[in-house]
Amino acid sequence: MNPPLQTWIEQLRSGDVRTLARAISTVENRAPGWSELLKALFPHSGKARVLGLTGPPGAGKSTLVDQLARFYRKQKHTVGIVAVDPTSPYTGGAILGDRIRMQEHFSDPGIYIRSMATRGSLGGLARTTADVTTVLDASGRDLIMIETVGVGQDEVDIVRLADITILILVPGMGDDVQTIKAGIMEIADIFVINKSDRDGAENVEREIRSLQSLAIRNDGWTPPIVKTVASQGLGIDKLAGAISDYESYLQEKDLALTKSVENWQERLVEMLRDALLDKARGLMTDGDMARYAAEVAEHKRDPYSLVEEIAANLGKS
Repeated sequence: MNPPLQTWIEQLRSGDVRTLARAISTVENRAPGWSELLKALFPHSGKARVLGLTGPPGAGKSTLVDQLARFYRKQKHTVGIVAVDPTSPYTGGAILGDRIRMQEHFSDPGIYIRSMATRGSLGGLARTTADVTTVLDASGRDLIMIETVGVGQDEVDIVRLADITILILVPGMGDDVQTIKAGIMEIADIFVINKSDRDGAENVEREIRSLQSLAIRNDGWTPPIVKTVASQGLGIDKLAGAISDYESYLQEKDLALTKSVENWQERLVEMLRDALLDKARGLMTDGDMARYAAEVAEHKRDPYSLVEEIAANLGKS
């Protein structure tokens, strides 16, 4: 490892917040040296507990993350928060609603908050969310919470990154099970019914339980249902207890490593796809892509042979 990078790693590991911010920006923006930085940091990662909090817009994810951060800070745990925000159509950056809502934590060095723009990525996460999580993990944070953008039925990228996935629902959104009819129902390790002081909370719980009865998870775990009123701090202790219970279950059943291996299988495929796509783009100019598109649009050649040709050239380069 070159000396400047070694110094950078030491500063980050010692808890220097400015170095942490600089490292995250380097990774997120794919600035020069980002790959070497991640390679150097990876051996120091793997110790933090990663919580993924997902759910539809308006479910109160930010408020719940805020309250959980307060709870864990009282337990003397250090916390990293990655809030994935929608990309602004005007600036291309994140609409920093989550950082505004959590601004009173800024004076606490035990909490680091980072907003990320999706930049066109689907699935509820930004493309570099996993890498930013690695940086936070390597910096020594005990707990990392990732809040996805408001997601729909099949935007379930968070399950490949989080150790524990928490699905947040609220009553009174019209169709109470609109967000749990498809894939997103299957990723939840814990269900939270937030704003449970509203009418209809019992209906949401009943529908979750009826859907749970139709499918048995491979790990044998039955996701608990926790009711909260995050705006008042109610039920946060019960949610933290459910998180601890699932962790204990994974350890007792020796499932933690199995789950990690499954997650890494998916992530490695995704990383390989990104690397190959970047390599393919590097072999072509914007003019090449425009010419190829015109040839296909005019039916001068078929797209299937074209892609095969590009893929074959990757192997030669």
